[in-house]
Amino acid sequence: MIMYEKDLLYVIKPSELTPETLRVLLTQHPEIKFVSFMGIDFAGNDTDEKVPISALLDDMDTMLYSHTAQTDGSSVVLPGVASLNDARVDMVADLSVNWFVDYNMDHIDPETGKMVGTLRVPCFLKHNGEFVDSRYLLKETLRYVGDEILKAMKAEGKVPGLAFAPEDVEKITSTSATELEFWVKTPTEDVSTEALSSSQIMQEQYWARTRGNVRTALEQAVEILGYYGLEPEMGHKEVGGVRGQLDANGNMTHVNEQLEIDWKYSNGLQAADNEILVRTIVKEVFRANGLEVSFLAKPIVGVAGSGEHTHVGLGCITKDGKFYNLMSPADMTKDFLSAVGFGALMGILKNYEVLNPIVSCTTDAFKRLKPGFEAPICIVTSLGIAPDVPSRNRTILAGLIRDLDNPKATRFEMRAPNPFTNTYMALAGFYMAALDGIKAALGSGKSCDELCAELSKKPGEEGFYLEKDRQYRSENDVFEDYTDEERSKFFGAPPATVWENCKAFDAYPEKVAVLTAGDIIKPVYLKSFETGALIRWQTELLKHIIPDYRAKVVSMKPVASESSTAWDDGMWQRVQELRVQIAKDTDTSTSLFTQIAKAFAADDFDKASNLQKTLDAKMEELEGLYNDYKNNIL
Repeated sequence: MIMYEKDLLYVIKPSELTPETLRVLLTQHPEIKFVSFMGIDFAGNDTDEKVPISALLDDMDTMLYSHTAQTDGSSVVLPGVASLNDARVDMVADLSVNWFVDYNMDHIDPETGKMVGTLRVPCFLKHNGEFVDSRYLLKETLRYVGDEILKAMKAEGKVPGLAFAPEDVEKITSTSATELEFWVKTPTEDVSTEALSSSQIMQEQYWARTRGNVRTALEQAVEILGYYGLEPEMGHKEVGGVRGQLDANGNMTHVNEQLEIDWKYSNGLQAADNEILVRTIVKEVFRANGLEVSFLAKPIVGVAGSGEHTHVGLGCITKDGKFYNLMSPADMTKDFLSAVGFGALMGILKNYEVLNPIVSCTTDAFKRLKPGFEAPICIVTSLGIAPDVPSRNRTILAGLIRDLDNPKATRFEMRAPNPFTNTYMALAGFYMAALDGIKAALGSGKSCDELCAELSKKPGEEGFYLEKDRQYRSENDVFEDYTDEERSKFFGAPPATVWENCKAFDAYPEKVAVLTAGDIIKPVYLKSFETGALIRWQTELLKHIIPDYRAKVVSMKPVASESSTAWDDGMWQRVQELRVQIAKDTDTSTSLFTQIAKAFAADDFDKASNLQKTLDAKMEELEGLYNDYKNNIL
């Protein structure tokens, strides 16, 4: 039952976050019964503490200007920062962003007849006098990056590619947005992977028309996001899924579809807050229409995963109040980017090894990052064939998006993030890496043509900033036009597990120093992030993935048939040998499951990681063999 109405209070702007205005707004909307304080830990989890709205109304000054609530280190992911014996974490309200009201469609206020609302207050987390949360790190990073870029621009006096002088710039701004891909399905009903895979290959679903309750939920979600002022741009079908079926009562059954919703960009901090709101609205609206939503990066192996392409841009406000995109060149038909744009892109690519652990920090993320599903696995960009012919290459990591008729729209689309990427931390990392490249580009004194040549260099060519033996730009299909060996040689060997990814923090100390410059993303915070990611990796592997694999192995039984042949018996024997290798200990052998558990018990993460890769490959082989065996039985 959807009861969203235009006259509800959906958003409170920063200009309205004063005791007087807040009191008036909340008094006018008695359906808002609760206030919830939203801090973001290093894992990207948002807190949700339900407090009666009277607490805010009774002590508005303290809540707004001192602290709103407390939590403890055991309830948020801050390992190595907030310990069990020093666990107090204060929550401080952020008055610089929009506050949203979250409405409960299942709880109707009997007095007003409206949905009960909860005012969500974005907060910073403070421990022992220091702010220790993802939101604060992003906010301070954006401030620092803006100040440093402006300082570097003014030091040079003129920036290649820009039509205005640095001394005319008043302020540097970030422009960011995320796209949300997700799967929806009817509860308790599944569709075969074979059907989903064949539909994807034939491109039956991409941009197809939605139907039934999927269409209703998608339209309602887009409409509701408009009420919150997010200016949704579109909702549409993605590549994955099959057409649902109608039952005898006209209801949709066997729904399993992939969708995407996009909305307008904002500054980096607001963009990350907006994303959390969108995920909440999408889940609630689709649930109200009888549909489950999954934000997993790879909910179904063998079928397209869900990305969350993250857009990174930079702009400035000049002293006359005008906005300019700092990445766009003065002549869009002559140059791909300004010097700032070239520098930002080079900085992200050069330092991506230490950004990758932040972007892809779950086993699920690595299930998505496989060749053949438009998933970026190589550190490489594409600019297009020529500046006056914008094009898109969907096989690369960082795509340049340009519109000749709209210079304000120039930005980078980072294609590796997924819906469970901590967008706050990822954006902070992207902008810090971009700053490193911008300083190098501006300090080099090189023209836009020379910077483009640097970005376009071949492996083995010396560069003033980029690494000699690497290639950073390709206009080719990265998956089709290079062998596995060439991809690893030119673009770097991609990590395959969470552990392999996190090892980059130790392998590239000079790149970690880029992230920690300015003492905002402190080394202790990166270590806390890494510790949390590795705890989740180990727990997920032992408590979820292995039990799920075990259930699959146990379910594979020999099929009795009068028509079975020696070929069938031989196939079953191969299946059985793999089943034992994966899941059963014997007098002479130890299963992969047990080997992984022992590796973790010995803190041998290298061995556990290698065994995980072996296990995944063996499970894929087993499932393929068993399907061949089963499908041959009449």
